[in-house]
Amino acid sequence: MKFKQHSVLPGFNLSLGYSMLYLSLIVLLPLAALISKSLGLSWAQFWATVSEPRVVATYQVTFGASLLAALINLFVGLLIAWVLVRYPFPGKRFIDALVDLPFALPTAVAGIALATLYAPNGLLGEPLEKLGIKIAFTPAGIVLALTFITLPFVVRTVQPVLEDMERELEEAASSLGATRWQIFSQVILPTIFPALLTGFTLAFARAIGEFGSVIFIAGNMPFKSEITPLMIISKLEQYDYLGATAIAVVMLLVSFALLLLINGLQWWMAKRLGRRK
Repeated sequence: MKFKQHSVLPGFNLSLGYSMLYLSLIVLLPLAALISKSLGLSWAQFWATVSEPRVVATYQVTFGASLLAALINLFVGLLIAWVLVRYPFPGKRFIDALVDLPFALPTAVAGIALATLYAPNGLLGEPLEKLGIKIAFTPAGIVLALTFITLPFVVRTVQPVLEDMERELEEAASSLGATRWQIFSQVILPTIFPALLTGFTLAFARAIGEFGSVIFIAGNMPFKSEITPLMIISKLEQYDYLGATAIAVVMLLVSFALLLLINGLQWWMAKRLGRRK
């Protein structure tokens, strides 16, 4: 006798319909409206707007700082996740909760706090200034703010994978005479690499669009520390809606291209690991 299997959630057709409707309203329609708005410019006008020297300089600052911040968190986030998972120590719960602070803290508050701390007369900025190191109101300040904002993405994607890893594999490799580096590169890294790549992608994507925490510490000097989101805001304040839309479309296209590239790399790595197994 066969019993009909009931799903806790609605059936596939209904679930898919609601999902597509939600995605259309929240994601697809705004993106379509953005692209449609940019069509008000001719190709020559569009290219002239997005290739202005000042605008190109903001691309370099935004994408360069975002990439550097994501790379920093790739290593620091892995280290923090490793410590939280593998070592017991006093205050572990507090440190674990502290990792999520950038999620809960308003980005503007984070920017003001970092700017105050690293300003030339700040608690950390003043001694660094004496050493010839300037953080606030420079591109270094942008990287610092983006690193602070995006740290949880790497930690929280790698941490569950490390917790679920079977330590017996490491012990077996050690018993066979493998060195620490061999255990890490041949046993641990292949397992956590997809999570690392996911955390890097999330951190990079989040950093590209960050505005609140950066605006207070960047200095916003054209051709030096001006970010693309600020350029979009400036265009809007000048009532140049088409110009702001054109720049936003460029950021959208570049972000999509990078995400597709990284997702393709994840698929290739998963397929390669599947063949090994």
